[in-house]
Amino acid sequence: MKEERRNGIESKCSSNSVDDNIKLWKEMIAGSEKGLMCCLKGKLDMQDPNKSLRDPVYYRCNAMPHHRIGSKYKLYPTYDFACPFVDSVEGITHALRSSEYHDRNAQYHRIQGDVGLRKVNIYEFSRLNMVYTPLSKRQLRKFIQHGKVNGWDDPRFPTVQGIVRRGLKIEALVQFILEQKNLNLMEWDKLWTINKKIINAVCPRHTAVIAERRVLVTLLDGPEKPFVCIIPRHKKYEGAGKKCTTYTKRIWIDHGNVIIKTIEKDEAGNVTHLTGVLHLEGSVKTTKLKLTWLPEHDELIKLSLLEFDYLITKKKLEKHELEKDEEFHKVANPCTRKETLALGDSNMRNLKHGEIIQLERKGYFRCDVKYLRPSKPVVLFAIPDGRQQSVLSMVIADCKCGCRAMTAEDVLYFELVKFVCVVIILACGALLWYWRRIGEDSLLI
Repeated sequence: MKEERRNGIESKCSSNSVDDNIKLWKEMIAGSEKGLMCCLKGKLDMQDPNKSLRDPVYYRCNAMPHHRIGSKYKLYPTYDFACPFVDSVEGITHALRSSEYHDRNAQYHRIQGDVGLRKVNIYEFSRLNMVYTPLSKRQLRKFIQHGKVNGWDDPRFPTVQGIVRRGLKIEALVQFILEQKNLNLMEWDKLWTINKKIINAVCPRHTAVIAERRVLVTLLDGPEKPFVCIIPRHKKYEGAGKKCTTYTKRIWIDHGNVIIKTIEKDEAGNVTHLTGVLHLEGSVKTTKLKLTWLPEHDELIKLSLLEFDYLITKKKLEKHELEKDEEFHKVANPCTRKETLALGDSNMRNLKHGEIIQLERKGYFRCDVKYLRPSKPVVLFAIPDGRQQSVLSMVIADCKCGCRAMTAEDVLYFELVKFVCVVIILACGALLWYWRRIGEDSLLI
């Protein structure tokens, strides 16, 4: 039948009489052996240049029980026939169809005209494709079946529920879609950059230190007695409210304005304790190495900071690439979730489910599980900002997909690499300038 449609050849059944067609139709309704071999086609024009109008199939038999009505019916309308019929009957004024159905739009309107139904306007749009992201429901279902995700609202999923749970604002999604002209294969960075602009202006600021790499500091000139100050949760947005900040002599650091005087290490070389003095006049903008600090007291909140990666390791999937299990395991990302334990300021016990905050010098987060009791951590989902790698992502993974936090030696190494790169760039620039000054002839000599 496919070959006949492709070559414009009339079916041998196209000349059947009305009586013969009614007889075969009844066989299809009964689901008999003869009926299961038949299908109902619209008799249009097998020479039409639009092949979707070459006697399209309207009904097919299916002996399998329906998941709702069981075995009551043995034949069902095709998708192409049902859509224009249902859209018109149910009062749809504009049908939104992706551009992949463009060649079938003529068939859509032809069916409505042939059965005497109201014409429905069609609005076409390009199908949105994102890098490293399967968007087919059939492909996404594979990740649920294999236990790679926890459901359709998993923050790693490209469903609306999934990306909203991860921290995307609906207005950012609408703005992103309206700004696009070519939706062939899009990067996620632009979407998250738009989202950052929206949430940055209003989300409250809080402080947290990574539990694994926190270091206790005794401030020699720190306050002898702890005291509390009330400060805004957002310096430029009063609607964010206020928060309490406690100042003590002993603090946990990860970043801050302190000049370190002595360093204590264990046998493995890990820093265990520091002593220092306050450097409050230090500039946040000019200081290269910054520390985040929290007071040492029992009111700190346990945090579970979760980051997520792409579901697949391939930038673009083919249409049927994940159908077989071996294909699925080949392209599925084995490590898509990373948990980092941290301690947060005491104000975070008041976070609401779904509230978006910024952890100073760590990025933006959405509260997925709010504070319940001291032993249960508050769960925060990291929100990509579309611009830079998160602080939590600065880890070194082993071959088993395990991760460890960066040590001071790792940071020093990366800073050294950056310095060497800058020197090389400057040297190349100076060499180019020199070549231009001496002239091409001198260079050849």
